Amino acid sequence: MELILAMDLKAGLVVHGASGNRGSYLPLTWGLSSTADPAGYVQQLAPKHLYVADLDRIMGAGDHTGHVRTCSRYVETCYLDRGCRGPEDYLHDPGIIDIAATETSQADLSTYEGGYLSVDVRNGSVMPSGEDPCLLLERAEEWSFEGAIILNVEAVGTGKGVPCQSLAACRSAYDSPLLYGGGVAAPDDLDRLAALGFDGAIVATAVHRGSIPVEDLRRGTWS
Repeated sequence: MELILAMDLKAGLVVHGASGNRGSYLPLTWGLSSTADPAGYVQQLAPKHLYVADLDRIMGAGDHTGHVRTCSRYVETCYLDRGCRGPEDYLHDPGIIDIAATETSQADLSTYEGGYLSVDVRNGSVMPSGEDPCLLLERAEEWSFEGAIILNVEAVGTGKGVPCQSLAACRSAYDSPLLYGGGVAAPDDLDRLAALGFDGAIVATAVHRGSIPVEDLRRGTWS
């Protein structure tokens, strides 16, 4: 299972996300990195796989494309949620896997070619439609995405752990690669996700707190 470092960007800096309350996110000035500069942050943590959320672009208030392109050079894989409103917003850059997120897409999700689908979930329902995540993933099997992500927005940065029962149903609903992010707190959570058959876990807070070893992040796998 891939181990993927999450990096949220806001106003040119890496910020620490918590529960999706983006207006209150502050620069990540604690943990394993001595800098909140995106390139410096990635170089110091040295992950193999990176997930970037361009929060300014998601909220329609800016753009971190330059920072993302620089950071993508330091990793093997870079997943990017840049708040795509439609397929035309994909970057199609080598080394970057574009993400279409349910929260921000204004286009029919079936119109995207390639990339990953981010199923953004709050209170157990897809944002903003309120749909059951499993039903959406079943439909996504017919679309052109390379894989999907279940992003539990309310659990981001909280260390709440993973909701295994609902995730088992989602895994059963989708045969393509499936990643999970939100609330992963400890190695036990990673073991549970691996046992459920997930292909990757997106982590950050647990790495900075030392509960998930940075060495595993640098190797890029959990087994």
